[in-house]
Amino acid sequence: MDALRRIVQALRLSSRDAEKETGMSGAQLFVLQTLAAAEAGKAASIGELAARTRTDQSSVSVVVTRLEERGLALRRPAAADARRVEVILTSKGRKIATTAEPPAQARMVETLERLPATKLTILRSGLEDLVAGMGVERQPAHLFFEEPAPKAVRKKARTTTVSS
Repeated sequence: MDALRRIVQALRLSSRDAEKETGMSGAQLFVLQTLAAAEAGKAASIGELAARTRTDQSSVSVVVTRLEERGLALRRPAAADARRVEVILTSKGRKIATTAEPPAQARMVETLERLPATKLTILRSGLEDLVAGMGVERQPAHLFFEEPAPKAVRKKARTTTVSS
């Protein structure tokens, strides 16, 4: 139980620190920095960002919308396929992404990726059992400490956003 408390506390404190440092949530900073790391002059689709942040496309889309509202990212049709929407950083977004301290969830994802497959399988199974025992297996799994978009915004995002 102490390990879970430490993880939740680290995520909460990291999100609070991100808010103080950048004015955005830890989840927003996580997506911004993930985009910057993947970008290297290239754009990413919502689907690619979802895969890199280990979450679903709807959660990433909500965060990208918030980054767009702050002038940190832009969506645009892909040059090679206009049906595909790409996300790119603005210069302001790139500056924040490269200067801000990485949030705890980035460190957590990196650590999980380094675990041997057998340990990762055991961890996943145990966490799934915990979630089922708590009766929350049907709840959406949004990015840590990021509020979901209101239903009207989610519906609009689903009808206007094209992803990979």
